[in-house]
Amino acid sequence: MIVTLTVHPSLDRTVALATGLRAGEVQQAVAVREDAGGKGVNVARAVVAAGVTTLAVVPLNPHDPYAELLRQTGVPTRTTAVSGRARANIALTDPTGTTTKINLPGARLTIADRRAVIADTVAASRGARWLVLAGSVPPGVGDDFYADVIDAVRDAPGAPLIAVDTSGAALAAVVERGRPDLIKPNDDELAELVGGPTALDADDPVAEVVRLGADLVPAAVGAALVTLGSRGAVLVTAEGAWHAAPPPTRAVSTVGAGDSSLAGYLLAAVTGAGPADRLEHAVRYGAAAVSLPGTQIPTPADLPAGEVRATALVAERHNPAGVAP
Repeated sequence: MIVTLTVHPSLDRTVALATGLRAGEVQQAVAVREDAGGKGVNVARAVVAAGVTTLAVVPLNPHDPYAELLRQTGVPTRTTAVSGRARANIALTDPTGTTTKINLPGARLTIADRRAVIADTVAASRGARWLVLAGSVPPGVGDDFYADVIDAVRDAPGAPLIAVDTSGAALAAVVERGRPDLIKPNDDELAELVGGPTALDADDPVAEVVRLGADLVPAAVGAALVTLGSRGAVLVTAEGAWHAAPPPTRAVSTVGAGDSSLAGYLLAAVTGAGPADRLEHAVRYGAAAVSLPGTQIPTPADLPAGEVRATALVAERHNPAGVAP
């Protein structure tokens, strides 16, 4: 089973525009859709669609309209009762696939809420193969929240492997304290983590990601899956590094693409696939998500037919200042 925790869920509202966004002007939308979002929920939706057992842990006010959208996904859930409502995230997309996102702040969780969410996550994770900690953290829980979740889960019997998909101070705290089995940053998140320019600004972005990833793996994390948008993704493990590019894809919306990539990786991992196959599956899922509107999560039938092949790379380790050994 793959368990996910979405501590900062969101009602994702995607607005499709007929033309590019024109700041300061009035534009008519051509379509709109609403989805129960949040990175962990998105991963769980992909896992369910692939026929693999999952459970999504979500702090939720039972009277929140988000609860009905979540029920409609068909994802099995374990909810922790809290006050307030899930935030709303707004994505504006145009025919070229360009996406502008506006993420609103969520409800503040209390200290009691924090403890309850951690306890429910520990209980849900017993016997699971993977636990996914995904998304930003809401006001009130602190930047070290995911690190505390990892400590609590690993103190309990039957602890799963742990994947983390977050950013900023929350990701830095996880890498410093939590030592997760997998992190899934994008290019910008990786740059912020190591304190340097984005790899896409380098002469050879893939080689730069491999270099940065090798300084984290295995010193601070078990593996790093770094998504690079149209350039595909790079996987760095203790055994080596690989890069895979997506097949030609018509971009409709990039919302949820990174979440889908992580889901694809985990779906391959639970079958016992090796690192190259896990990366190829991740890139297929990411490409499929980009081709779908809104926060529409791909099913196996949506995966592209074009070839995706992982290429082995050389990972040189430098352990720069600022990265904990």
